[in-house]
Amino acid sequence: MKPLPLIFRTPLAAAVLGALALPALAQDRIYRCGNEYTNQIKGRSDCKLVEGGNVTVVRGTVPAAAPAPAPAVTRSAAPAPSVARASGAPASTPRIDTPEQRSRDADAKAILEQELRRAESRQAELVKDYNNGEPDKIGGEARNYQKYLDRVAEMKASIARNQSDIEGIRRELGRLK
Repeated sequence: MKPLPLIFRTPLAAAVLGALALPALAQDRIYRCGNEYTNQIKGRSDCKLVEGGNVTVVRGTVPAAAPAPAPAVTRSAAPAPSVARASGAPASTPRIDTPEQRSRDADAKAILEQELRRAESRQAELVKDYNNGEPDKIGGEARNYQKYLDRVAEMKASIARNQSDIEGIRRELGRLK
C-alpha cells in the first residue's frame, strides 16, 4: 500500500481542505423567479437559472400597511370646528385643534412676525445703502471702477434675495391665519 502524501497526514491540512470543499457541496442551483430567489422552482414558469457566482439574499423589513384613505368630504359639508389642517400637511390630513396646538401656532406666528420685521428693516437699510443704484464709493473704488460695479451688482442681488425672503415669510403667515 502506498503511503499518503505529507499534506494529507496532518490534521490541520485535512481540516482546511474539508472546509474549502464544503461551500462547493452546499451550493445548489439557484433560480430567480421574478423578484424571488429560490433553489426550488415549484412548477413556476418564470424562473431562470442564476449563473456566475454566489447569491446573497438579505431579507428586508415588511412595509407597514398603508392607512385607510379618509372619507371624502362633499363640497356642501364644512369641516367640524375642532378639526384644522397643519400648515405643512396635505389637505387630507385632519388635525384636532387642542389648546396646546393653538399655543404652538401662536408661537410660530410670533416668530414669523419677528422675522418679517427683521427682514423688512434689513430691506430698508439695503435700499438706503443702494441709493437708487448709485451707492457711495468706498476704499479703492474711486480708482477701480469695476470693483464699484461689482459691489453695486452684489447690493442689487442682496436686495432681491431679501425681498424674496419677505414674500416667503408673508406667505407662511398667510397660511397660519
